[in-house]
Amino acid sequence: MKTLIIIRPDAVLRGLVGEILTRFEKHSIRVAGLKVMQLDREKAGELYEIHKGKPFYESLLNTMVASPVVVGVLDTDVLDNKSAISLVRKIVGATDPSLAEMGTIRGDFGLRIDQNIIHASDSVDSAVREIPIFFKKEELVKYKC
Repeated sequence: MKTLIIIRPDAVLRGLVGEILTRFEKHSIRVAGLKVMQLDREKAGELYEIHKGKPFYESLLNTMVASPVVVGVLDTDVLDNKSAISLVRKIVGATDPSLAEMGTIRGDFGLRIDQNIIHASDSVDSAVREIPIFFKKEELVKYKC
């Protein structure tokens, strides 16, 4: 199972990329693809199209295009756990950092809901839709063991 994460501009600017990736690796989650990129409004809009029309949509886009992000695909095929997305979401923590448990990425590093450090696919359907926005199939590695 593969899922998408985006280390958001606030985390990149604060130098948290390595710490965040380490949190996943400690749970035997492997990185199958990784890119540092500057999102444009079109790409950010495609990612967050489900939120179009909501009061926070424009602010969300502005935040995501403000500075570089790190986009990654995580692979949990090595685990017996088939629920990669729920495991990743548990490590990430609640969307609102003030509600996220300590020990989660957002609980430890999130400042406000609009600076919540990381995006993570919230379902298998979302992961299937989101990964191709950023990665071609041939850009993702497969682990043999």
